Amino acid sequence: MKIGRLTISDRASAGVYEDRSGPEIERALREFLGADVEFEQALVPDETELISAALRKLADAQACDLVVTTGGTGVAARDVTPEATRAVLEKELPGFGEIMRVRSFARTPTAVLSRAAAGTRGRTLILNLPGKPSAVRECLEILAPAIREGLAHLRGDDPHEKKKTAP
Repeated sequence: MKIGRLTISDRASAGVYEDRSGPEIERALREFLGADVEFEQALVPDETELISAALRKLADAQACDLVVTTGGTGVAARDVTPEATRAVLEKELPGFGEIMRVRSFARTPTAVLSRAAAGTRGRTLILNLPGKPSAVRECLEILAPAIREGLAHLRGDDPHEKKKTAP
């Protein structure tokens, strides 16, 4: 499985501080999805066109099965990740953002401020996560079963479909 991880941060892309959320995506997904994954990495500032271009590259050119972003999902003026993501999605999957907000709210009441988007582009599942490493892990743990199921459907491995057997 090939997974793209995209960190969206003005400061991390400028070298002001180290990206800690991107590496946390890798650690958590190896734990929740298995160790047999290959990662493609990208880091861009909070610019709609740069985010959309990076998502298209990871999904289309690099053929990632899953693309996970971190950062830029809040309400600040520079938080444009959901808009950039929706611009490249073919099908939106609002349940991902909904369950992250609901389940995270018990621990972090400000989770309702997240505007995370998710959906598909071709055979790629794209998912926005918050920018805080602990929130990345928490959300991926919540979403792991749905991610596995979504990836199976996108690959055509529908686990609910009965296989036809020859007579």
